[in-house]
Amino acid sequence: MQAVILAAGRGTRMEELTHSVPKPMLDVEGKPLLEYKFEALPDEVNEVIIIVGHLGGVIQRHFGSSYINKKILYVEQKELNGTAGALWCAKDVLKDRFLVMMGDDIYAKSDIEACIAEGNVWRLLVQQVPEMRRAGDVELDEDVNIAAIVEGDRGTTPGLASTNMFLLDTRLFSCPLVPKQADSLEYGLPQTVLAGAKKLGIRFEPVFTDKWIQITSPKDLVKAADMLKKKDV
Repeated sequence: MQAVILAAGRGTRMEELTHSVPKPMLDVEGKPLLEYKFEALPDEVNEVIIIVGHLGGVIQRHFGSSYINKKILYVEQKELNGTAGALWCAKDVLKDRFLVMMGDDIYAKSDIEACIAEGNVWRLLVQQVPEMRRAGDVELDEDVNIAAIVEGDRGTTPGLASTNMFLLDTRLFSCPLVPKQADSLEYGLPQTVLAGAKKLGIRFEPVFTDKWIQITSPKDLVKAADMLKKKDV
């Protein structure tokens, strides 16, 4: 099975920390964020495609062509046109079912295993949070399928947040890319997946967690180090 890690962004909210190091390579507890992704991947995942962009050479030099017995392919996102645009860069090398993860956030192995469990469905890892901030707000229908993902700064409102870890398959690439917003030049993966699931009649299931560690600002690196000491990730 393959996993795609989106690691091309500039990480502008990390301020000067990402001037010479890409955000997924920022250090938490003695190792870069990307290493946590590799360590959490179960044995079923034997190939990782990393979408690189800003300072992508730093990532390539660190991991090379394989890491922890997993083959690595690198695909460059030359135009930073959103998370769906990033995934589309890898469509020619993807086969069957695949996992999509953000390059900066930290996920638990048990959650990844739940996401990749058998089933002819798509899945999204979600977590109840006390403050939504800029996380995508996930809405469920009466059958507990994902009905909507509303993005934007929701401040201190609590809600069910998208972690942006998806289980998908190549049927997605038969669907059109969907902009993040009506006037946006970026294509959003949540918007594209949701529209694709509805068009193709694919069940889009939530997988619930309380182990997701989101990294959006410098202070989150300190918070993540403390959380890792307390959580079983």
